[in-house]
Amino acid sequence: MIAGAYRGRTLLAPVGLETRPTADRVREAVFSILGSVEEARVLDLFAGSGALGIEALSRGAAEATLVDCSRAASATIARNLRAVGCSAQVHRVQAAEFLGRAQQAARQYDLVFLDPPYRLADVLGPELSPALVPVLAPAARIVVESDRRAPLELDLPVLAQRRYGDTLIRIHGPR
Repeated sequence: MIAGAYRGRTLLAPVGLETRPTADRVREAVFSILGSVEEARVLDLFAGSGALGIEALSRGAAEATLVDCSRAASATIARNLRAVGCSAQVHRVQAAEFLGRAQQAARQYDLVFLDPPYRLADVLGPELSPALVPVLAPAARIVVESDRRAPLELDLPVLAQRRYGDTLIRIHGPR
């Protein structure tokens, strides 16, 4: 379920075991930590159902770009956007490839969500850290969701960290 302008709407999750949607209580906690996201330019990498990006839009973000390489996830994101009546850019591409394109287009984001498959955390940290830096606005925040036993390590300053069961949330800032 979503809070904000689209309050009470339930989102679909992609079919199968490849996507692990962020739990409602964790999503609520993340937005409580973040505070206002009004007018933010949001990037949701590994978007899955699109819940984090849609939640940000519901809470006043100016725009959202939702990225996932899965065909099922992209289709689910499109259905969820239609269901709540909002729009966002949806890209079906690998995260690193999207970040390279965003850098070439001089795109910058105020808020980035990273919720990749937990099993890829050790590979993705070194790959994503340098690719993220050029697309971060000066006061950007990066929210990373990972398994507490094998966290996704970014080479960016940690501003806050919380644990919810086996889920670890880290909020990073730019260098």
